[in-house]
Amino acid sequence: MREFTLIENMLNYCGQTVTIFTTSGGISGAGFTGVLVGVSCDTIKLIVTLGPAPDCACGSACGCPCTCGPFRMSVNGCGGCNSNFVGAIAEIPVDKVVSFVHNAI
Repeated sequence: MREFTLIENMLNYCGQTVTIFTTSGGISGAGFTGVLVGVSCDTIKLIVTLGPAPDCACGSACGCPCTCGPFRMSVNGCGGCNSNFVGAIAEIPVDKVVSFVHNAI
């Protein structure tokens, strides 16, 4: 009977929050927690920070330009605003993974 590899097991948890510990030290040695969005033979991708929701819809009383996250911008001069901050993704080399933590259910 063939055993599943770590990569094959990770594929079962795509879309779920997981923690991956690596061989690195410092802050990264504490592990990376995020939503598993990609697994390949070489890298694992986690969304570790989600971007914010829109502050206000077009046509509302927010005013232009408005401040959204780290950027100032307006959307087509319509009075709404949108943030350019879309979050952060950690790409972890598979050969640096030492532990993969996920929920039991």
